[in-house]
Amino acid sequence: MIKSMTGFGRCEISKGQKKFTVELKGVNHRYLDVNIRMPKKLNFFEASIRTLLKKYANRGKVDIFISYEDLSEHQVSLKYNETLAAEYMSYFKQMEETFSLDNDIRVSALSRCPEVITMEEQTEDEEELWNGLKEALEGAFTQFVQTRTAEGENLKKDIIGKLEGMSETVTSIEERSPQIVADYRAKLENKMQELLADTQIEESRIASEVIIFADKICTDEEIVRLKSHISHMKDTLEEKEGIGRKLDFIAQEMNREANTILSKANDLEISNYAIDLKTEIEKVREQIQNIE
Repeated sequence: MIKSMTGFGRCEISKGQKKFTVELKGVNHRYLDVNIRMPKKLNFFEASIRTLLKKYANRGKVDIFISYEDLSEHQVSLKYNETLAAEYMSYFKQMEETFSLDNDIRVSALSRCPEVITMEEQTEDEEELWNGLKEALEGAFTQFVQTRTAEGENLKKDIIGKLEGMSETVTSIEERSPQIVADYRAKLENKMQELLADTQIEESRIASEVIIFADKICTDEEIVRLKSHISHMKDTLEEKEGIGRKLDFIAQEMNREANTILSKANDLEISNYAIDLKTEIEKVREQIQNIE
């Protein structure tokens, strides 16, 4: 199934008093470029998150936003450092004696001294934490793939429509080419008759000139290759995934053939057809940039 690199996914999972929320968005990029924003507590799982994402996406710039809430009562605890408090009191006593000051230290003042009382987060079960996070990630990634697939189908329809139009243009060039040679032959005969008046014109000379002209403007090979490239691109669009780079290469080859036809064109109508081809090929290439 063809997939776009543009997509969005979101999932929120609650596990008891813990809630995980994952959001991600993706845009086109040459490779898989992942940026993750999450609470410091979850940094340990960054490598696992990247590995999991690779099962769902091969290319694109993906931004992942993760939030985590723990509403349980025992998520933090207070720690009292009695040794440090005693050391503070010892110095306060020393200051009292040295400077003849009143020692007015109360419990409230002592508790505000740095590191006497600290708040610590309780250690959590990493496996339990990962299971909840993984469920939220998989839900968001699944939705992400769904939006990419839907957009990919729209891109596929648009590209096939443009390829059909290009096929018609190539057919018009193919049909026009013999007429150009016939018109050139007629113009050449008329010109030679004007110059030579009643003198008999050598048919072999005219035929030779027409052959040289026809060889210069011949686009048979380019037309055959263009038809082949158009057919190849249609077949590639039916492949499952990871076709973006392949499609881009085919489009480059198509553009090369259109350039050659335009350079050989000695006819305004053919030139216009070739310009139309290049325009449509460029539109197809722009669309292909969004395909994974």
